[in-house]
Amino acid sequence: MYTIGDLCRKSALSWPDRTALVFEETRLTYRQLDERVNRLANALKANGIGKNDRLAVLAENTHKYLEIYFAASKIGISVTPLNFRLSDSEITLIVNDAEATVFLAADGYETKIEALKDQCKNIRFWITLDNPLEGVAFYEDMLASASPDDPQEDSDPEEMAILMYTGGTTGLPKGVMMSHKGLMTGIIGATIQLSFSRKDATCFVLPLFHVSFWPAFSVLMAGGKVVINRSPDLNGMLKLIQDEKCTHINAVPTIYGWMLQMADVDAYDLSSLRLITYAGSPFPLELLKQCMAKFGPKFEQAYAMTECMNGTFLSMEDHVITGPKSRLLTSAGRPMQSVSIGIVDTEDNFLSPNEVGEVVIQSQCVMMGYWKNPKLTEEVFRGGWYHTGDMGYIDEEGYLFMVDRKADMIVTGGENVYPKEVEDILYSHPAVAMAAVVSAPDEKWGERVQAVIVLKPDQSVEEDELVAFCKEKLGGYKCPKKIEFWESLPTTPVGKILRKDVKKKFWEGEERSIG
Repeated sequence: MYTIGDLCRKSALSWPDRTALVFEETRLTYRQLDERVNRLANALKANGIGKNDRLAVLAENTHKYLEIYFAASKIGISVTPLNFRLSDSEITLIVNDAEATVFLAADGYETKIEALKDQCKNIRFWITLDNPLEGVAFYEDMLASASPDDPQEDSDPEEMAILMYTGGTTGLPKGVMMSHKGLMTGIIGATIQLSFSRKDATCFVLPLFHVSFWPAFSVLMAGGKVVINRSPDLNGMLKLIQDEKCTHINAVPTIYGWMLQMADVDAYDLSSLRLITYAGSPFPLELLKQCMAKFGPKFEQAYAMTECMNGTFLSMEDHVITGPKSRLLTSAGRPMQSVSIGIVDTEDNFLSPNEVGEVVIQSQCVMMGYWKNPKLTEEVFRGGWYHTGDMGYIDEEGYLFMVDRKADMIVTGGENVYPKEVEDILYSHPAVAMAAVVSAPDEKWGERVQAVIVLKPDQSVEEDELVAFCKEKLGGYKCPKKIEFWESLPTTPVGKILRKDVKKKFWEGEERSIG
């Protein structure tokens, strides 16, 4: 098993003159990419950066992000990517916890260096990626003066390649330790599962600081082209698909929902797309059907997480709108080649088909553990299986069906309600653009089912009408007791609705918050 750095090196040997990366005005062949990676690796070495160091990166999407991942691997150090939406105090917390010694800041974030210099206690080398800053090393100057030769100091496949922090929906950030072996297992698995080849070009829109970076690595492994969007601007994204003849895009359901609502989406030629993948959050059934009708039978789903890059996969052939097979549209698919999936009860006993329990995973691509948190690591790996915190069941044919996050379950009047089931019904109403269902305090029931809705443009619906709509399709105890209408919902950088932030609004001032 080889390393992230080897991926860049071997692709340059196989396809030196093919286009590897496109970002705004920059176009790099595989040979040029590998040379820039070597220069960065050698420049870091020349500044005393070595095996015991970690790089922290604060940047929006850029080709330089991939260069940093590759260069770090080539000299045996790890990378801590930072969410650029975090506050200074949150960034400081992560950088200090990661014990990072190098900090790289991209276009627009150089000023953060001045704000963070006194707070990030271990940083001894600061670098700006795009704009020079007095007294700070400049990325392009470093590359210009460094050797283009391979440094030949690779990481060990068992070593940590990336220390990625995830708060997700569950609270304080946790450092997820990803090994080269685990990442490469996941990348190879995705490349095979999606049949990527030299003919492919992925339109990359999700953040490179997130585990959603996998299409970039997979397409580079196959010799294809990675077209990078700085951020998921819809018109810019669609223009790149058209102009660069992209064959693939990976996004979250929210982004595809936004595309449906674009008045001018048909103005773009998207005929080059052979494959549209989605992950990150469940795709509301009605919204998925609308997207398939609009963009064609090109959809495939992956279920995974930061802690495990591969999970299950629902193929294009399983995306069928009508007939008996249409039931699979609500499935997360079957385990990928390198993955075993199980369902366990609260005592970690494996359950029979169609019984709901916690989803557990075994795979080489599962994380090494949580950084500096052996207790939590031991807890989630009990019995030798990674416990995801997701609830679901596996049917007789081996398809995984997700129910919801274990922590998001609502207990109202002694009954268990899973928000996703209610949200799916709300999304089927023609006026609803976005929906979040959470628990809220209730004098009678302890906690109630509370919905928050964002309406589609020029649409309207009353609260009692939506509640009645739900009652036609759900048991009464599952239906929202109250509904609020908001202009927008809080989301993660990849567009996943943050239920915990919605829930927080309803539990403010209460002595306790459920879940």
